[in-house]
Amino acid sequence: MAKKCVHKGCGKTYENDDEDCVYHPGPPVFHEGQKGWKCCKPRVLTFDEFLEIPPCTTGKHSEVDDTPAPEEKPSAPDVPLNTSVSLGSAQESVPAPVPRLPTSQAATPRAATPQIVEESEDDDPAAEIKEGMTCRRKGCGQKFEGGDRSGESCVHHPGAPVFHEGSKGWSCCKRRVLEFDQFMNIEGCKTKPKHLFVGSGKKGAEEKVDTVRHDYYQTATSVIASLYLKKINKETAKIEFEPTHVNLDLRTTDSKRYATEFPLFGTIDPAQSKFRILGTKLEMTLVKADGTSWPVLRSDDKLTGEILQVGRAGRV
Repeated sequence: MAKKCVHKGCGKTYENDDEDCVYHPGPPVFHEGQKGWKCCKPRVLTFDEFLEIPPCTTGKHSEVDDTPAPEEKPSAPDVPLNTSVSLGSAQESVPAPVPRLPTSQAATPRAATPQIVEESEDDDPAAEIKEGMTCRRKGCGQKFEGGDRSGESCVHHPGAPVFHEGSKGWSCCKRRVLEFDQFMNIEGCKTKPKHLFVGSGKKGAEEKVDTVRHDYYQTATSVIASLYLKKINKETAKIEFEPTHVNLDLRTTDSKRYATEFPLFGTIDPAQSKFRILGTKLEMTLVKADGTSWPVLRSDDKLTGEILQVGRAGRV
């Protein structure tokens, strides 16, 4: 009888208890806008990137969730009655007065609620849909099992995930929960008659992308650069490192293409440099050939006089 693995990052259906399972043994961590898993180091900013963090542990499938519970904060020690406690001077214990700001400065605008992004695409009737494909709409997760699709119903979330002061939910509906597992189980709030497995599959010319937004930071030995382009197709992406530039040919699943020779300010070691493709960007780790600081990322960028660096600079 088929069983479903409850390990985080797996979720596969299995029959063989000895089958290998690749998963996250630790709980999710959301802190100051960053998202990741306690069991491994990658930290990302968006929820789509979080879902794409590769599992870090190999074990066996299980129907029992053995993810450790969040650590409890240590409680204050019991102090016996009549114990003498020094509180210091009154001046030390009273906090310094905080200057009052004018009303115009004190008012802080609320963060805007993420806009609901409607998924308007439908599957192209001529496109091939393979068994095992998962619906692309958030909160659905239904897999294509083959056969007739006339009885389908896609219950999903058209909005964006919202994490605020410990509560978790979706911008398209009101329900809020505290635990990540509860969030993943919030039932969709919108229904469409069919799932979205492959998208519109529009034929015709690709949309050429001339420029993409980029930023970077650096250490004494490397430059970590991010090129922001959503839905990069990992199977067709070409990233070739050269000493003075990077050859890029990036196609997206929504028919966009960014092909260019990306010029670098400094020289790099192509053999040591690497990349990874996330849901919203291409991240490149460029290993410096000479250890010098880069004032800009691209050789044709305007110099700003600022150098973004993390860690200790190398000796000259």
